[in-house]
Amino acid sequence: MTDEEFDVMDELYFVQPFSHLIEELEMNATDLKSVLKGLLDRDWIKCFYNMNEEVFEDKLDFDNEFQDYYYLATKTGLLAHNGR
Repeated sequence: MTDEEFDVMDELYFVQPFSHLIEELEMNATDLKSVLKGLLDRDWIKCFYNMNEEVFEDKLDFDNEFQDYYYLATKTGLLAHNGR
């Protein structure tokens, strides 16, 4: 887990919108998108339409809608984060 991934995971113990992550992490959108994509590919995070409604894989359009999603760490992601 990279330092950037660790920092992002640190923010995702609760559902957070992309805008919050940009603000808190002081990363640009391109870099944050890249980190989120890597975490998503490893199933360490999942995406939501809002605070309650999960985006399932068959509806996920990460490349085009990543800025509109909310994010949350998965159990696997939390274990990886805490094990670092």
